[in-house]
Amino acid sequence: MSKDFLYSDIASGIARQITSGVLKSGDKLPSVRMLCKEHSISMNTAKRVFLELEAQSLIDSKPQSGYFVSRLPYLKLPLPEISQPSAMANSNEPDELISQVYANMGNENLTLFSISAPSGDLLPLAKLKKEIIMATRELKEGGTGYEPLQGNIKLRRMIAIRSLSWGGNLNENELITTNGAMNAVSLCLMALGKPGDTIAMESPCYPGTLQLAISLGFKVLELPTHPTTGLDIAALKEAIPKINLCLLVPNFNTPLGSCMPDEHKKEIVALLAQHQIPLIEDDIYGDLYFGTQRPKCCKSFDQGGNVLWCSSVSKTLAPGYRVGWVAPGKYKEKILQLKLIHSISSASIIQESVANFLKTGKYENHLRQLRRTLQLNYQNYVQAIAEYFPEGTKTSRPQGGLAIWVEFSPEIDTKKLYYLAIKQQISITPGRIFTLQNQFENCMRLCIGLPWSAEIKAKLKQLGTLAKSLKG
Repeated sequence: MSKDFLYSDIASGIARQITSGVLKSGDKLPSVRMLCKEHSISMNTAKRVFLELEAQSLIDSKPQSGYFVSRLPYLKLPLPEISQPSAMANSNEPDELISQVYANMGNENLTLFSISAPSGDLLPLAKLKKEIIMATRELKEGGTGYEPLQGNIKLRRMIAIRSLSWGGNLNENELITTNGAMNAVSLCLMALGKPGDTIAMESPCYPGTLQLAISLGFKVLELPTHPTTGLDIAALKEAIPKINLCLLVPNFNTPLGSCMPDEHKKEIVALLAQHQIPLIEDDIYGDLYFGTQRPKCCKSFDQGGNVLWCSSVSKTLAPGYRVGWVAPGKYKEKILQLKLIHSISSASIIQESVANFLKTGKYENHLRQLRRTLQLNYQNYVQAIAEYFPEGTKTSRPQGGLAIWVEFSPEIDTKKLYYLAIKQQISITPGRIFTLQNQFENCMRLCIGLPWSAEIKAKLKQLGTLAKSLKG
C-alpha cells in the first residue's frame, strides 16, 4: 500500500472510532511515536494522520501533552442506531408527502433545509456562464446538432481521467453520458430488471430512488444500514436468495451520510458477482469528502463488469445542467439501446461546457473550496442542533456529503414538525419519506448546502423550539 493510502486508512479508522463514539470527547490519542510503532510507519506518515484528523476538527493538539479527541459540543450528541427495517420486500406507493416537500424546490421565500444540493452562492456561476458562451462558439453549428449516442467524447475522457483518483482506471469508451444521475440509475434499472423483481437498497433511502423503483414495478427490500459504515453486510448475505439486483450509495449517502469502508465494498462486490446479481452504484456524493483522500467506489473492485457506476455534477457544480453518466460494465449495449429509445442525445452545449470546466482544472479548485465550506457548515449546523434541539436528539456524523440525519425521541412526529415549520418559512425533509415502511417518523434530514450565517443559525433555533413544542 502506498504511503498516501496508508496514512489515509489509519486516519479513517481513528475517525470512525471518534464518530461512532468508541473514542469520547477529551480522550487522549496515542503519541506520534506510539502510532509509528503500532502501524510500522514513519514519523512523517504518523504526523500526516494527525494533521488529517485535525483538518476534520475531530482532534485537538495540546503543546507538551499530545493529541486529544475534540470537545466540540456536537461530538456529545448520541449516534443513531443501525436501522431495522422489515425483512419483507415492499411495493407500496411512497409517502405522499414527497411531492409536497419537493414542490418547495426553487421557492426563494423558504429556508430550504430540505433540498440536497449546494446553494448557488457556493457555485462558480460566472465561470460556468463563460464556458457556455465558449461552447457555443467552438461547437459545430453552435452546438445545435445531436451529440453521439454515447455522449461528448471530451466529457467522457475527463470523467475517465478523474476516475484514477478512486482506482477506477476507466477509459472514455466505458462511459455513457446521461441527463443527470437519476437518468443513469433509471436506465440501469430498466436494463437489468422487470416488473416484479426485487431490488435491495439501504434503509433509509433517497425518496427519488424509491419512487423510481416502484414506478418501474420493482419490489424494494430495505436492508439495515449503519449511520457510519453503511449497509449491513450480514443482512445482505441473508437477502441474496430474495433479490434480483442491488442499488447502493456507498459514499456519503443521503440521508445518513454513511461511508462504507473499502473492505466492505470489496466484499459486497465479490458477493454479488458470485451470485450474478448486478450492482448499481450511485456515487453522486463521492467528491464531497471532508478529509484529504477521496473514498474508493465499489467499481474500484469490479473485476467482471458487474458494477454499474453512476454519478453526475448535480451535487457539486450545476444541479440544473443535468449532466450525468454511467460506466455500465458488461451492460453497456443494453444501456445504449435504452438511451437511444428514451433520449437519443444529451445537450451538446452543456456537456461541452462542463467538459471544458473539468479540463482546465477549475473544477478541482472549486471542489476544494466547496468541501471546506460544507465541512464548516456541518460543524456549525450540528453545534446549533446540540445547543437548540430537544434533549435526547441524535445525529449522524458524516465524513462528507450534504446531509445530516436527525433522530428525535419517539414522541416527536417530523410530519407534524414539517407542517409547523412551513408556516414559519422553513422546509425540512421528514424521515418517513425515506422508506416504504412505517419507520423513521421521529427522524428528519437536514441539508447543509446553505451557507452558514446568523440567519441560518436563527432558523435552526426556531426549528428546535418547534420540535420541543411537539415533545410536550
